[in-house]
Amino acid sequence: MIGKILSRTVGFVTEHHRITLLVMLVLSGVVVAGIPQLNTGSEAGGTSGEFDDIDRVQTQQYIEEQYRPATERRSNRSIQVVYVREEGGNVLSKASLLEGLRYQQDVLESDAVGASLHEDGIVGIENLVAKRAAGDRSATLDEQIRALENASAAEVEGLVGGVLAENPRAGQFLSTEHDGSTSATDRRVLVAFDSSSDVATRREASTALYETADEYSTAGFFVLNGTAWDDAREHFFGEMVELVLPVALLLILLVLGFAYRDLVDVVVGMSGVVLSVLWMFGLLGWLGVEAGTISIIPVVLITGLSIDFGFHVFNRYREERGPDEGISEPMNRGVRLVSTALVLVTVTASIGFMANLANPLPTIRNLGVSITLGVISALVIFVTVVPALKVGIDGLLERFGLDRRKAPLGHGNYLRPVLGGSVRLAKRAAPAVLVVALVVGTAGGLAWTELGEESYQQSDGEVAEWKQQLPGPLGWETSDVMANQQHVGEVYQPASADDAVKSRILVEGDVTDDSTLIDVDDGVRAIEDEGLLVDETQGQAELSPVTAMQRVAAENDTFAAVFQRADANGDGVPDRNLEALYDAFYAADGDTAERVIEYRDGEYRSLLVTLSLDADTSDADEVTSKLDDGAAVMEGDGERTATAAGLLAVNSAVLDQIVGGILLTMVIGLLAVVLALTAVFRYMHGSASLGAVVALPIVLVVGLVIGGMYLLGIPLTLLTALLMSLVIGVGIDYNIHVGDRFADELNDGKPPVAALEAAVTGTGGALLGSTLTSAGAFGTIALVPHPQIESFGSIVVIALVTAFLVSLLVLPSLLVLWSRYSGDSMTVPAVSEDLLPGD
Repeated sequence: MIGKILSRTVGFVTEHHRITLLVMLVLSGVVVAGIPQLNTGSEAGGTSGEFDDIDRVQTQQYIEEQYRPATERRSNRSIQVVYVREEGGNVLSKASLLEGLRYQQDVLESDAVGASLHEDGIVGIENLVAKRAAGDRSATLDEQIRALENASAAEVEGLVGGVLAENPRAGQFLSTEHDGSTSATDRRVLVAFDSSSDVATRREASTALYETADEYSTAGFFVLNGTAWDDAREHFFGEMVELVLPVALLLILLVLGFAYRDLVDVVVGMSGVVLSVLWMFGLLGWLGVEAGTISIIPVVLITGLSIDFGFHVFNRYREERGPDEGISEPMNRGVRLVSTALVLVTVTASIGFMANLANPLPTIRNLGVSITLGVISALVIFVTVVPALKVGIDGLLERFGLDRRKAPLGHGNYLRPVLGGSVRLAKRAAPAVLVVALVVGTAGGLAWTELGEESYQQSDGEVAEWKQQLPGPLGWETSDVMANQQHVGEVYQPASADDAVKSRILVEGDVTDDSTLIDVDDGVRAIEDEGLLVDETQGQAELSPVTAMQRVAAENDTFAAVFQRADANGDGVPDRNLEALYDAFYAADGDTAERVIEYRDGEYRSLLVTLSLDADTSDADEVTSKLDDGAAVMEGDGERTATAAGLLAVNSAVLDQIVGGILLTMVIGLLAVVLALTAVFRYMHGSASLGAVVALPIVLVVGLVIGGMYLLGIPLTLLTALLMSLVIGVGIDYNIHVGDRFADELNDGKPPVAALEAAVTGTGGALLGSTLTSAGAFGTIALVPHPQIESFGSIVVIALVTAFLVSLLVLPSLLVLWSRYSGDSMTVPAVSEDLLPGD
């Protein structure tokens, strides 16, 4: 029935191409009208409910529910930092310190900065030195500048030494690498904004900090606030568009031009590609599916798939058109014959992509839906619009005396012998080919356990020299923001505890046992000994029941007496009568107690330890492991449980779940593709076993992609794990074209090897053109100096190239063995080896 529907549809399209174009033009207008309704928001991180089966997420949710009223109270001060860096220089010299004071003076001329400043104002080591020079701790900025100008360089060096030796605040303005001398390559200035001030005004103030720092850039000044990152992102995407798009477009057009050797086919094919992408976005808009921030992925994948569809449509038409035939009839035969393969590709690729609905991450689920809609759009366009447009244009040109007959791909003097070589290899050494493929694929698959895991691949900001030296607009102009960010992360701790990454450890169980606070404090000390906590910063790195009670005891004599009685050995950590101590704590300062001790339904149920970490998201796994070690100490002898939560611990757990979800998705996708091809080949070609044989090589493609990631050092991140789940949909395409053509040739009465040769040479040229075009376009992404984008391009290129090689080197051997041993009823009667075509 499906075959009849396809046959009638294609027949109508080729016989009534004008009506088809008119109908599709109207329909395209309706579909594309959904684009303005497209939701381009992002759910990349999902919600906690998406991962509520993870212990750490459950712990984080519990903390938010039980401790939220306390933890929501935040400081009304936010810190922005101005950095000064002089490689090989001295940022503590008189000249550099004066530049810092003048920078502050220029910044304060901004009304937005003045309106946004917190009472703590702007402070750097230059202020401490200049006030010491002025002999007045309350000296104004103008007085500080005059005092420093009047001092000699030697006197300033002495003042710097005095400040470093006597002022404990001075260390927070210098890097952790500073050795206490009067010379340094890095320093920073802290700008305190009032968080309750107008948001728009604070944003304008941030811009003033950034623009003024740019004016002082020759003196080593820079900032890394939101304005700086916005400018860096705009610069990055601008450079990417100027570099990648021209190269990718030129490469695509060159390959298409060389393959088609016909300008009309290039234009018609690219029109189909553009229309397929527009249909995808239009359908997403009408269906309310979120496009997300990584919508570039479906665009490039559908572009590659559409180009592949075009190659097969045009190539089969060229094969079918005889010397004395018109246009409509051979186009009808060609599209009708290739449409079976296109439908199979659409069905199986959609199954592979839709298997992502099993993933817990909304972005991955939406991406699977987006690509599936794009594949369906490409099928519709290349079975209707493209053939109709081709018939119309070719007919018009031939009426003007231009012959539109072109040689099919894969039938040239150079390519045909190469493609035929894969058939000869399959005929002579099929078992050996499969053994080698099995060994290589298994080795690649086993590399899965050796792949590194990261939440996100950070860029170090470095750009290869050759990329910068490309001619004209292709040359990459560097931005210092990412390199500066990496440098700051290496040499500084967070400017304040409030700005540091937070980790929370929830202690549950018998929290009134006498050993509880000792174990909790020992656990914190174990984490501190690992160097994870910030120091030399504004604010405390630790908020725990012990530190909270110590602060309250310092201000409340009544509670101090209770605290001392509970501390039997006088070490500052209570170790007896804890329930009475908690009661006194709540009575003395209930607001503070709520932040660290949960009291509910007449019981003390849990304790909360909040730590400010000297770490970032790239250290998630290592840091989480150390936090878990500290939490294990807090558990004591098993009376309690302690679970690390917070950003890093939750991210690490979620990434582990996503990687596991990708494995489940790939297994589901592989099984679904095998079952689908088995059923469809049984229905359309009369052989279920042939469908299974055609599907099996996708397992090898997945293994080879994993092996390629291992060899290239590509880690599993949120994005690369996502791409792994899409490999099935990308990789099955080529096998289907070869397998379907092989089945058609068998049904036409050809012996197996002759049918295989016709299938390989008939589809191999189109497959090669598609691989060169798509892989080349994705390969240009390697020009972008960002590891996450380079990994994306590399994985897709590996998938495309391996899928092509497997379809022409491994699948033919499988088909030869299938024809020898399957005994399937669809095959022609067994033919002796003597009667098989020769080499």
